[in-house]
Amino acid sequence: MKREDLIQKWLDHNLTSDELEAFKQLEDYDDLVKLSNGMQHFKAPEYNTSEALSNVMQHINTSKQPPQKKWLSIAMSIAAVFVISFGIYFFTINQDTLVNTQLAEKTTIELPDASSVALNSLSEITFNSHKWNKNRTVDLKGEAFFKVEKGSSFNVNTVYGTVTVYGTQFNVKQRENYFEVICYEGLVGVTYKGNETKLHAGESFLLLNGKLIEKEKELKTQPSWLNNESYFKSMPYKEVIAEFERQYDVNFHVINLDSSQLFTGSFTHNNIENALKSITLPLHLTYKKTDNTITLKRE
Repeated sequence: MKREDLIQKWLDHNLTSDELEAFKQLEDYDDLVKLSNGMQHFKAPEYNTSEALSNVMQHINTSKQPPQKKWLSIAMSIAAVFVISFGIYFFTINQDTLVNTQLAEKTTIELPDASSVALNSLSEITFNSHKWNKNRTVDLKGEAFFKVEKGSSFNVNTVYGTVTVYGTQFNVKQRENYFEVICYEGLVGVTYKGNETKLHAGESFLLLNGKLIEKEKELKTQPSWLNNESYFKSMPYKEVIAEFERQYDVNFHVINLDSSQLFTGSFTHNNIENALKSITLPLHLTYKKTDNTITLKRE
């Protein structure tokens, strides 16, 4: 039997025991096996490796027949192209998009469905645009405001819970021992410990130090941080100074001060002196700024 016929029957897994022994005696047997194994390892979903190799063989055999070693070299080159191409393809479709912000930085990005996401300082968002139609999931660390395209839906995952989007505008804030979702328009679902809470416009979900906190109806149409201002209502003072540190890239040193006391007020993000006065005067605190360290103490 001709070598080409042996190779073709091998590709079709149709060799008899005698033909298999004859095939193993071919001079380039080892190279053919390596070629087939390499293409099997890197094949794409539903890609017929045997058929592809067979087509390559047929193309070579119907062309002007080069020397044996030369056509094998051509086949190996084609296989190498397959390997590289599939490697790049798989790397690309599995590569997530990651966007993060540093201290005192904000940014806005667009999701694959044209929904927009504004990231607050020291926050991170991850999603896969290539798999968006099958896996509509966003991973969030920090704080973000979502303005969702009408008719779109996806999930926002955080370490504390999942927010299911039904087409709306909402804010998610996830910090250490702090998880808050505020719905500004439409409807969102917040899943925490297996239970989903539906939020309509003006409603909030707040988890502080593991405890659910009741909040009054939200009257604003968007979070204050979008306008370079942080607003707090009956929040522990440690949350206030933690947000201040993120917005101004500073560190606080607190002396004789109970950081669990509640604070209501706000501070601007674009003038540190005014901001410091806003968070110290209501509590009768004094401050001293040395480089990037701010010392707070009660008068």
